[in-house]
Amino acid sequence: MSMFCYQCQEAAGGKGCTKIGVCGKTDDVANLQDLLIYTLKGISDFNQQARKAGLNEQKTDAVILDGLFATITNANFDHNAIAAKITGAISERDRVKATLEAAGKLENKVYHDSAVWTGSVDSYEEKSGSGVGVLSTENEDVRSLRELIIYGLKGMAAYAEHAANLGFADAEIYDFVEKALLATINDGLSADELVALVLETGKFGVNVMALLDKAHTTSYGNPEITEVNIGVRNNPAILISGHDLKDMEELLAQTAGTGVDVYTHSEMLPANYYPAFKKYDHFVGNYGNAWWKQKEEFESFNGPVLFTTNCIVPPATSYKDRIYTTGSAGFDGFKHIQGRVDGKAKDFSEIIEHAKKLASPTEIETGSIVGGFAHNQVMALADKVVDAVKTGAIKQFFVMAGCDGRMKSRDYYTDFAETLPKDTVILTAGCAKYRYNKLGLGDIGGIPRVLDAGQCNDSYSLAVIALKLKEVFELNDINELPISYNIAWYEQKAVIVLLALLHLGVKNIKLGPTLPAFLSPNVANVLVNTFGINGIGTVEEDLVQFLG
Repeated sequence: MSMFCYQCQEAAGGKGCTKIGVCGKTDDVANLQDLLIYTLKGISDFNQQARKAGLNEQKTDAVILDGLFATITNANFDHNAIAAKITGAISERDRVKATLEAAGKLENKVYHDSAVWTGSVDSYEEKSGSGVGVLSTENEDVRSLRELIIYGLKGMAAYAEHAANLGFADAEIYDFVEKALLATINDGLSADELVALVLETGKFGVNVMALLDKAHTTSYGNPEITEVNIGVRNNPAILISGHDLKDMEELLAQTAGTGVDVYTHSEMLPANYYPAFKKYDHFVGNYGNAWWKQKEEFESFNGPVLFTTNCIVPPATSYKDRIYTTGSAGFDGFKHIQGRVDGKAKDFSEIIEHAKKLASPTEIETGSIVGGFAHNQVMALADKVVDAVKTGAIKQFFVMAGCDGRMKSRDYYTDFAETLPKDTVILTAGCAKYRYNKLGLGDIGGIPRVLDAGQCNDSYSLAVIALKLKEVFELNDINELPISYNIAWYEQKAVIVLLALLHLGVKNIKLGPTLPAFLSPNVANVLVNTFGINGIGTVEEDLVQFLG
């Protein structure tokens, strides 16, 4: 076993990747990522003291968020980039410790070994794999709970970093991330205490998604119903993927007047729904589908592609030289656009000049798709929606948010959507939408049967909508609503969304296409018995359960 990773839905054999990740992550990168998480625990050891002493700095928070984010599935495959993050994390850890010592605020001299390790990245083997990774926790149930917390923190860090890029921060969230990281190396915590921390992670998951929602809507306006073009124009173009809207804003501003069009891809599709971006006439629509189809779609796009976050698939050599990364994303051989310095925008001039030299995109489909049904827009239609429910025109809502993936078993979600009775409405967010957002499922009295709230973080909108409907119908429990949850997952942002829903009290969620490999049988039983979480079956069986 040269590595061990089971954080995503595609974990080999439903158990874990031990030689190379199904995602394409090599064993050396996997082990370096384990070591990066380990060093972040060391920073947290000292930074908790710095917070108490009033010595914490935003720089330290940023290092922790960036390190967590970079280890999300499909985010950063670059050995050198991860090694540099470890070196930077060790330096930051030691700087915080020195600051405490200079101020006479260092509380004690006994720390977990992550806070005193003096090794170098070159000698990481001594701490890699089972030494600092998942398998360093021997008890299966404790390991499962610790990893569930860590994966939730990774998703939380992604959303917190996007908010921070827009100038929105919450010290309580950062403080919790550190405390939770430290809890995963605290052998004194019982299983019950870890379960409680899992649910608290969900609480802060709600908080961070609310923070990001505020950052997005304050910066760019509330998403509005939008018909998005999926065809192409005859201009050179850049395809932007990922989730970071600040990168979207700066790319659009810098491409204005250059003759270069901008298209969204996969999780960046919802950028089309924001009013602030609609003023750009060279922002012309969405190209392609979910992340896992990128090899064929990037080939035909012809122009350069910018990854602002995760969802990278190891590329074909034929287009590798057209791929750029920025932020926490990275891949060996990709050109990386550096971050902002002194508040100045990122410099996208190289990718823009590259685009000018390449052919326009090859059209792969025509028509349009409709989205923009975040909570503010749905609330504007509240009377219409409530009337449809009261008259029986809408019998039930199905939340089908989450992730898409390449497994054949995910055809289930397309079949499920197609088989749903015509008096039901799908509420969606995340790239799971690509399984059914082009099926033409029609509408109910003018209300589309697929209401797309946006990115995976916009699952918050679906929770806000549910809580508002609970209030309107004067119900005591969110589970009394005619809303069922059939959620697909893939990586760690889906984990924090799931934990957020559990914190809000949502029960009887179907989670698929498989349950997480990181859930031990006992931990899985806790989720089943307490929250009614269960896996998917056949479409027919599940519809019988959902519809009674």
